[in-house]
Amino acid sequence: MKSTTRICLLVIGAALALPSFAAKDPNLKVLKARQGEMQLRSFNAGPLFGMAKGQVDYDAELASKLAGNLKTQLSLDMSRAWKKGTDNDAYPGKTTALPKVWTTYPEISKYGKKYGQAVNELAAAAGNGLDALKPKVSALGKACKGCHDEFREKKE
Repeated sequence: MKSTTRICLLVIGAALALPSFAAKDPNLKVLKARQGEMQLRSFNAGPLFGMAKGQVDYDAELASKLAGNLKTQLSLDMSRAWKKGTDNDAYPGKTTALPKVWTTYPEISKYGKKYGQAVNELAAAAGNGLDALKPKVSALGKACKGCHDEFREKKE
């Protein structure tokens, strides 16, 4: 009798739980991964922008670490986070990625290459003084802005 009760409770629990798992959209994980990647970039680049603007004291060791983190991120394969159909038309209010990201491919890859070049140059210069850091941070900002201007929904 006890085992029959346990089995019934298990079946009822599974019946109640399965629809909630099935209802979850797997693309929401894709969006979160992509947004997480961008947040991590911002987390590391933000203090570097602050140093370049004089809002944060320049710290060679920290600048090198932050730029190194950005460079390490380049080695991650995040292609799964850029699944077609995960744009702002399909997921309004959940992402700012325009459908153009996928419909004009490989144009966006040019922006990725510029970003990668800017990160690599920044990583090489970040610990060599504020004067060496500033132009490299500026190039990084331009690389980010170029892609965002072209492929991200404008904020009003």
